[in-house]
Amino acid sequence: MLKLIDHPLIKTKLTIMRDHKTGHTSFRNNLNEIASLMVYEVLRNYKTKEIIIETPIKIKTTGFVFDKEIVIVPILRAGIGMVQGIQMLVPEAKVGHIGIYRDEKTLDTHEYFYKMPIVSKDSYIIIVDPMLATGGSAFDTITRLDNEGYVNIRLVCIVGAPEGVEKILKHFPNVVIYLAALDKKLNKDGYIVPGLGDAGDRIFGTK
Repeated sequence: MLKLIDHPLIKTKLTIMRDHKTGHTSFRNNLNEIASLMVYEVLRNYKTKEIIIETPIKIKTTGFVFDKEIVIVPILRAGIGMVQGIQMLVPEAKVGHIGIYRDEKTLDTHEYFYKMPIVSKDSYIIIVDPMLATGGSAFDTITRLDNEGYVNIRLVCIVGAPEGVEKILKHFPNVVIYLAALDKKLNKDGYIVPGLGDAGDRIFGTK
């Protein structure tokens, strides 16, 4: 399932990110802010459980916490740029990492790092990556997590291309994809059009 998160704040911040004149500091800040806005919607249907707390006036009352642990899984390296924004709203979330790079000539993906916290296999897993282009990195990440036994997987990206969305939904129909924008297509080099450029370079100020 694909869910487009349509919100005026996201639209205006995404405009700043698309602009080639935007420097890496502003790009990174707006990326984190959009991630915060998106996770609000991502968590909408997550369940909570009741706990008993005591207020400052010594009164016991019912409170709520998430019923399962939440794990943010950024696809390295660009996915790191979304973690802080999500943790601002969900500071208790744990963070796993998966390192995947794409061969610029063949567009094939290769895993070079994988590390997950020790959590239940039914924990809420939120994969984050600013771009969903060919879908190769996301496909490999979901495949790895699925093979490891994780069952509650969501994919959160800022901008996606139809090719990448189609690839994920075809192979993983139970994974919900959240996007701030669905762009037109991929160009011959596998970049999203109009896209954001190379998100990793624009986050970290590299080339």
